[in-house]
Amino acid sequence: MARPFVLPDLGEGLTEAEIVKVFVREGELVREDAPLLEVETDKATVEIPSPIGGRVEKIHVQAGQTVKVGEVLVSFGDGAASPRQQAADTPDPTRAPAPEPKTVAADSGQARPASPAPAQSPARREGPVPATPSTRRLARELGVDLHAVNGSGPGGRVIDDDVRAAASGAAAGATAQPPERAAAAGPLAVARPLARVGGEPPPLPKFEQWGPIERQPLSHLRRTIAERMTLSATLIPHVSHFDRADITDLDALIRRNLDAGKARGVTLTLTSFILKAVAQSLAEHPHFNASLDPAAGELIVKRYVHLGVAVAAERGLIVPVIRNVDTKPLLEVQRELGALAARVREGKATLEDLRGGTFTITNIGALGGTGAIPIINYPEVAILGVARGREEPVVRDGAIVPRLLLPLSLTFDHRVADGADGARFATAIVRRLEQPDHLLLGL
Repeated sequence: MARPFVLPDLGEGLTEAEIVKVFVREGELVREDAPLLEVETDKATVEIPSPIGGRVEKIHVQAGQTVKVGEVLVSFGDGAASPRQQAADTPDPTRAPAPEPKTVAADSGQARPASPAPAQSPARREGPVPATPSTRRLARELGVDLHAVNGSGPGGRVIDDDVRAAASGAAAGATAQPPERAAAAGPLAVARPLARVGGEPPPLPKFEQWGPIERQPLSHLRRTIAERMTLSATLIPHVSHFDRADITDLDALIRRNLDAGKARGVTLTLTSFILKAVAQSLAEHPHFNASLDPAAGELIVKRYVHLGVAVAAERGLIVPVIRNVDTKPLLEVQRELGALAARVREGKATLEDLRGGTFTITNIGALGGTGAIPIINYPEVAILGVARGREEPVVRDGAIVPRLLLPLSLTFDHRVADGADGARFATAIVRRLEQPDHLLLGL
C-alpha cells in the first residue's frame, strides 16, 4: 500500500509553498531524512527531508508549482521502512482526520486541548506520527518517543509544546477552567477564536469601462504579507505615540568609531544602537515584550528579547530576528545584524532566522520620510518605526543650536497598554539613544 507524504505545516502561519526543486526520482530508494524537495515560502527557501526510508513510488509535484499544506507531495511504495522508523511529518491523508480537539483553559492559564480521559496515559500510536521536521528534531533532542505523545495540533498533529510537556513529565490533556476563574479573567477569557478575517469584500467595479488596465498577479510573498497585515489590523486596536531623539552625540560617536569598528570586522550603524536601546528599555517595560492570549485572558510576557528588524529585499519586506539582544554587546549585535541582512537579501535566510521575534523595528530612514505608522507584527504587541534624522534648530541653554533629531513612532496594542505606558516606554528608548556611550559600553 502506498504511503503518501504531504506538505507539512511549516509553522509561523504559513499555508502554502512553491516547489523549487525535486531531489528524487520515481523508483529511487531514499533514506530517512535525506533531502526530498526544496520549497520556497514567503519567508525562506527550505529543504524538506524524507520522513521515511523507502522507494519513491510517485512524485505528485513539479518545480514551479504552488502547493497547500496537506497536499500530497510524494508517495512511497510498500518497500518503505517499518512503522517504527516512520516518524512522518504529516498525517496520512487517506485516513479520516481525527476530530479537532476543543480548547479549554487549563489551570496554568495556557490554552490546552481537552482530553476525554485526563487520568490515563496516552496510548501508544502505531504507524506514522504527524509532526513537522522541527518537532521531530526537538523530540530526538529531548529523548521523547513521538509514538507515545498525544498531539494537540489540528488533526492530532504533535506540536513542540506536546513534546516539551512529555519531556517534563506533564500530564497529557488538561482540565476545564473553573467557572469562578473564567469570571475573574474578565471578557477576554470568553473571546472566541477568529474564524476568518474581514469577511467577503464587495465586488470591484469594471475598471475597463473607464480606460485600459493591466492585471498583475501578486507574488506569493505579497499575498502572504497582505493576509498577515489584514489579520493584525483586524484583530489589534492600534495606537501610536510619536517622539524624537536628539542623536547628535550618537551620530558623532558612530563617525568617530567607524575605523575602529571596521578593524574589528563591523561597520557601526544607527540601527544597532536602536536595537540595544530597545532591548534595554523592554527590560523596564516588559509588557511590550509580550503576546496577548485573549482566550485565556492572559498576557504572555517573554523573558527573552529577540528583536525583528524589517529588511527590504528584492522579494519584498522580510523580518529576520536577532536573538538575545539584551545580553549581547553592541559590536556583536552589529555583526549579527550585518550577516543576517546579507542572508535575507541573497535569499539564503532560513526559517530559524525569521521566527521567534518578540518586538519589531522598522527603519525607513534610508528611504526618507518624516515618519510612519507601521502595523504590528502579529502576534507581537508593539513595533517601533524610525524615520530619517534631520538637523533642526533647537533651543539649548537659551541659545538656538543645530541638532540632529530622529523621529520615532511607537505603535502598540491598546488592549495591552495605555497611552501613558507607551509614552514611558518611548521616553526610555529616547533617553538611551541620547546616552550613546552607555549603549556602546553596555551600561
